[in-house]
Amino acid sequence: MVGTEAATTPAIRVAVGSAEYDRAAAVLEAAREAATDVRVVETGPTGAAALAPVVLATADDRTTVHANVSPDRARELVETLDDGELATDDAHAVVESDEGVSMAETGPLAIGQRRALARCGWAAPAALDESLAERTRDEPDDLREAVAGAGLLGRGRGDGHTDESIAEGWATARESDGETVVVVNGNESDPAVDGDRLLLESRPAEVLDGALAVAAAVEATDVVVYLNEDDELAAQRVREAVESVDADGTGIDVVAGPDRYIAGEMTMALEAMEGADRLEARLRPPGPSEVGLYGRPTVVHTPRTLAQIRAFAAAPDEFETSAADPGSRLLTVTGDGVAGPTTVELATDTALAEAVASSEYKMACVGGRFGGITRSLDVPASAPALTGARLGTEGGIELFDGATCALEFAGSRAKFAREKNCGRCVPCREGSKQLVDLLRDVYEGQFQPSELRELSRVVAESSTCEFGQAAPRPVTTAIDTFEREIAAHAEGRCPSGVCTETN
Repeated sequence: MVGTEAATTPAIRVAVGSAEYDRAAAVLEAAREAATDVRVVETGPTGAAALAPVVLATADDRTTVHANVSPDRARELVETLDDGELATDDAHAVVESDEGVSMAETGPLAIGQRRALARCGWAAPAALDESLAERTRDEPDDLREAVAGAGLLGRGRGDGHTDESIAEGWATARESDGETVVVVNGNESDPAVDGDRLLLESRPAEVLDGALAVAAAVEATDVVVYLNEDDELAAQRVREAVESVDADGTGIDVVAGPDRYIAGEMTMALEAMEGADRLEARLRPPGPSEVGLYGRPTVVHTPRTLAQIRAFAAAPDEFETSAADPGSRLLTVTGDGVAGPTTVELATDTALAEAVASSEYKMACVGGRFGGITRSLDVPASAPALTGARLGTEGGIELFDGATCALEFAGSRAKFAREKNCGRCVPCREGSKQLVDLLRDVYEGQFQPSELRELSRVVAESSTCEFGQAAPRPVTTAIDTFEREIAAHAEGRCPSGVCTETN
């Protein structure tokens, strides 16, 4: 098997990701210098930034997880393991496993489940234990039928079928004229959403294998991995993983696009890959499944979608296929009271509250940059439940304490929409300006909730792409959740004590 990882014990694993690269790299160097017989493995990040640098020590079917490790401590862990002992002193967790980062009893690694994330922090990024692509080439109908029968939905902003059936998009691409191409859209520049970057840094071989499996299923000849130009570590590891997977004649290209929020939108991603100087959303229909990259039928998936496909193929019996959104979702928790960004995996029937360690927050923004504002996280992680609660499904949970003003927050997100939209369609371009103006009027004593709601409705329903369709959501949900607080500003008061007349 190409890329298969060597025996797992005894070993020291050092999780190295971009967020803590310098410190983790120093720990890795110290571990390698101290090792004699123990195998030292550089892995990708675990998803728990607050614990970094993380070192895993494994022997005799047991693993100790050590957090915030210094180079000196790394040497001690290696020397202890070289002596035939497993250091448990001051360990963050001790788990009975030598097959992956299993669930700890406490801390960030104790949240949710670890299926798509199972090998994050455990295996070398380019390692691949089992190839779905090889199986799919032999029996492409099996994957197509299984995915269709399960009703798997696309995950994350920038997927070709976000919260929709991916099987339908595959069928359209196969039926369209031209040579089909698969695009891995990994250009995510939302700081509140880290699931795709985590997978690209930690499990790029699995992401590529998933893309190659999709390529076999839709009879595509090429795979293009589209990254953020600032994600240098992800790009390096993806390129290394290209050498470890069995492409079997399928071409794999790795390209980078600008570090701009709009560059992750599905059709603007295609524009960036084609070298357009100005990124603008494409009109639909036809969608990329019919006319995509260079006019070819194109299947666009995020790394999160591909990870879900691989997780399903590995253990289909563990998926509740009668659910409207089977499987799990990756959620990144950030904000006030959060020690560091933490990406966790929740089954879709699990409440968002399970992803949050503390209940001490005033409000949460769920769904990334244009997520919805809520006081309660007692909402299942499934796409239908999140949409029904008017929250976003992009994969972010931002927490805010009492020092955050709902009006100021809504205004900041509206300003972002005004400044960062592509400018192509009038509803988004002009509507975002008017949203900002109406929110500014509140400070002047004019709070017009009905006008704000109607303008938001028009922008959301008539914008060309997901940017404009989602942009009003922070405003409308903030008004509905904190209307009294916002109205107080028209009377010259900011209940949170943070606004000034210059806002």
